[in-house]
Amino acid sequence: MAFTLIEKSSEQRTSQPNLPAYQSGDSNPQACQIDGLPGGAINIAYEAVDRHLTKGLAHKDALRWHGKKGQRCTYSYAQLAEQTSRFASVLDSLHLQPGERVFGLAGRVPELYIALLGSLKFGAVFAPLFSAFGPEPIRSRMEIGNASVLVTTERLYRKKIQPWRDQLSCLKHVLLLDVKGELPSGCHDLSEQLVQADPLFPVARTAPEDMALLHFTSGTTGKPKAAVHVHQAVQHHIRSAYYALDLQPQDIYWCTADPGWVTGTSYGIIAPLCHGLTLIVDEAEFDPRRWYQLLQDEAVSIWYTAPTAIRMLMKAGDTLPAEYDLSQLRFISSVGEPLNPEAVIWGDQVLGLPFHDNWWQSETGGIMIANYAASAIKPGSMGLPVPGIEVALAKRLPEGKVEILPGNDVTGELVIKAGWSSMFRDYLGQPQRYQSCFSQGWYLSGDLARRDADGYYWFIGRSDDVIKTAGHLIGPFEVESILLEHPAVAEAAIIGIPDPVAGEIIKAYVSLHSGYSPDEVLRLSLLGHARKHLGAAVAPKEIAFRENLPKTRSGKIMRRLLKARELGLPEGDISTLESDEK
Repeated sequence: MAFTLIEKSSEQRTSQPNLPAYQSGDSNPQACQIDGLPGGAINIAYEAVDRHLTKGLAHKDALRWHGKKGQRCTYSYAQLAEQTSRFASVLDSLHLQPGERVFGLAGRVPELYIALLGSLKFGAVFAPLFSAFGPEPIRSRMEIGNASVLVTTERLYRKKIQPWRDQLSCLKHVLLLDVKGELPSGCHDLSEQLVQADPLFPVARTAPEDMALLHFTSGTTGKPKAAVHVHQAVQHHIRSAYYALDLQPQDIYWCTADPGWVTGTSYGIIAPLCHGLTLIVDEAEFDPRRWYQLLQDEAVSIWYTAPTAIRMLMKAGDTLPAEYDLSQLRFISSVGEPLNPEAVIWGDQVLGLPFHDNWWQSETGGIMIANYAASAIKPGSMGLPVPGIEVALAKRLPEGKVEILPGNDVTGELVIKAGWSSMFRDYLGQPQRYQSCFSQGWYLSGDLARRDADGYYWFIGRSDDVIKTAGHLIGPFEVESILLEHPAVAEAAIIGIPDPVAGEIIKAYVSLHSGYSPDEVLRLSLLGHARKHLGAAVAPKEIAFRENLPKTRSGKIMRRLLKARELGLPEGDISTLESDEK
C-alpha cells in the first residue's frame, strides 16, 4: 500500500517529547517508576492516587466530569483519595475479603471511577462491565467472575439484574449509586454508606502478583474469556503511557473509551492518574460538536480515541473543527482497531496533528506497539514496539511450536516475548486455553502483521480473517483502506466467501456517506476504484451496501459475524454486538 510519510516539525511540538529518538531498550526514567508500599507490595490505587498527596498534588484536579445534562464536577487528588478510601471502607463493612470480585455496571459517572479505585485500594478484584450490555451478557460475566458485589444504578438494576438476581448465588451485595425513591429489596444505598465510611481507610498491601482486574473479551465461539491482570501491571501502564502517549505532568488528558473496556481502565483511569494528570470524563454519547466544544473548553492537550469515532468526525465535515479553538492539542492517538491511512492524513490536514495509531489487546493489558510523538508516521502502520517490549513475527509449526522470522520485509503472526508486567496471568477457569496462547516463551497474539524495511509493523488481520484467493493471502485491512479512500465510503469490511476456482473470493460490505445512493453506478465505481489500486487479483469481486456494519460496542467491525451470516454459520458470542442492520 502506498503511503505518505508524515514528518513532524518542531513547530508541531509544544514540549520536548518523552522519547526524542526511538530506542528499543527501556531506560526506566524517573517519571516511569512506581513508589511501591512497604514489604515489596504494589497497589494500583496507591500509585494512581494516594502517593500524589505527598508530592504537592493534593489540590490538583484529578478528574473533571461533564454530565450529559450539562453538569460539571471536579475531584482533586485529595478528594479522590478520600472517596476511594471511603469506598474501600464500605467493602470492609460488608465483610468482604481481599481477592473477592467487585463488578461495576454504570455509565461514565464519577462513582464508577471511585468504585474501581476503591476496590483496588481495599484489595478486591474489580471487573468493569459495559452499561449497554443486556441481561444475559451481564449475568454470564458475573457467573464466570464469581461476583460478590455489584455496583450499579437503580435503573440498570431494576431493568437488567433484579429479574435473575436470586439465581446468582455468589452475589452477596448490590450497591446502588443513585437511589431516588424506595430502596429495592436486598440493595444498599452507596451514597449513605459512603457518608458513614472511614475517609482514612488504609491501602491494602497487595503483592505484585495479586489479582487486580478482570477484563472480559469475546471469542468467536463459546462464553466470554476473563483475562486476569495483577497489581504489577501498573508498571507497564505507567511506562507505556509515558512513551506511547507522551504523557507529561502539565497535560489535560481525555480518553474517550468507556471504563467497561480495557482501554477505558488502563488508559482512561490508571495511567493518567499515575502520572498525576488531570483527566476529563464525559458521560454523554458521541456528538461531534460536543466533543469539539469539550476539547476547547477543557484545553485538552492529549486526546486518545477510537477509529470509529474519528471516522464519524470525518463524516461530520472538515470545516466544523475550525469553529473551535483546538490550539492546546499537542498529541492525538487512536486504538481499538487499525487506523486507516486516510484518518491519519485527515487529522494532519484538518486538525493540524496526525493521529498516532497503536496496537495492543485485552490480554496484553497495555500498549505494545505505537507511533511516537517525535517519530515519523507511516499512515496505516501500527508503528514500532514500546521500549522494553520484544516483538517478533513468527510462523506456527506443528505440535504448538513457532519459528521466529528474522529480518525485515517479512510477514507472520505477531508474537511478544512473555514476561512484561501487564501481561494477563490467566483466563479465569480456562487454564488450557490460557496455555495455548504461549509457545517457547512467546505470547501468540493471533494477529498477522508485516514488518517493513524500517522495522515498522503493519496490521494484516486476525489469522482467521485472512483470505486466500487464487494463491494470494489477502489481509482485510489493506483492501478496506483502499475502499475508504473512495469519497462515497464511510465504512468498509471485507470477507472471503468460498469459490470453486479461486478457493475464496473477496466480498466487500460498505456503508456510505450521506448524499450517495447505493446503486449500480456506484457499485461499479467502487469495483473499478479497487481494481485500479489493488489489481484484479486482490480487489473485491462483490460489493454489498449496508446502512450499518455490525460492530462491537467498543467500535470494532465484526467481520466474522458478516461471514457467519453470509455462509449461514453459527454467529458465536455476540454479547458485545451493537445494534446493527442485517
